[in-house]
Amino acid sequence: MNKEWLFHGTVFHKRFLPKKHAFRYPSIFICFPVSRISELKSRFFSINRFNLFSLKEADHGNGTGIQQWISTFLKNESVIEADGEIWLMTMPRILGFVFNPVSFWWCLDKSGDLRAMVCEVNNTFGERHFYLLMTADRGVITEKTELNCKKAFHVSPFFEVKGEYHFKFLKEDARRTASIDYKEDDISVLKTVVTGTALLITDKMLIKTFMSFGLATLMVVIRINWQALKLFIKGIPFHKKPTRPNQDITR
Repeated sequence: MNKEWLFHGTVFHKRFLPKKHAFRYPSIFICFPVSRISELKSRFFSINRFNLFSLKEADHGNGTGIQQWISTFLKNESVIEADGEIWLMTMPRILGFVFNPVSFWWCLDKSGDLRAMVCEVNNTFGERHFYLLMTADRGVITEKTELNCKKAFHVSPFFEVKGEYHFKFLKEDARRTASIDYKEDDISVLKTVVTGTALLITDKMLIKTFMSFGLATLMVVIRINWQALKLFIKGIPFHKKPTRPNQDITR
């Protein structure tokens, strides 16, 4: 994959405990090499300014510039293995609006192999947290590799901040998939899968995408609240938001 891509895909959630609950929604993402962010623009796609579709660098990292931020982030965390291209997979702004529950930074080596993943998680309280994932031996991450880390950040009031995330990632030229299995006491309580098929970003494709997904970013917020209402009606226990963790990075 050496071009900027627009992904048409889905987001799937399935809760197992204490009561079953599942949903699947269509979604869109962009995925591009951060070193070429200046090339990620067209008549209907802009960087740091309003358009039909846009990407605002302040939405990611520490709010400065995404290329500088991710390079500094990996350097500070001593991730020397990811010495190749870094791709950001995220939802774009549509007519200036976006809420990204999670964005994925795919950190490759010079051979194009995946060596680290950074999951950038946002909650509805305006807080952000980063999960840095690597293998124990800092080797290549394949579709069979399971990467684990402790949950450290509040996302949903229907889950406590405890347990572990178990991640798997699939990187192909025309497809990206992130699978997240959330466990408490080694018991699966929630399964999340984010997947998409790649399409080259062109003016024609952007117009077609807007006609089909024009409300996609707004619907993220609406659907979060709609699903929360369903869980409340089902009697799922509600947990008060805990204090934000002292550290913004978990690995």
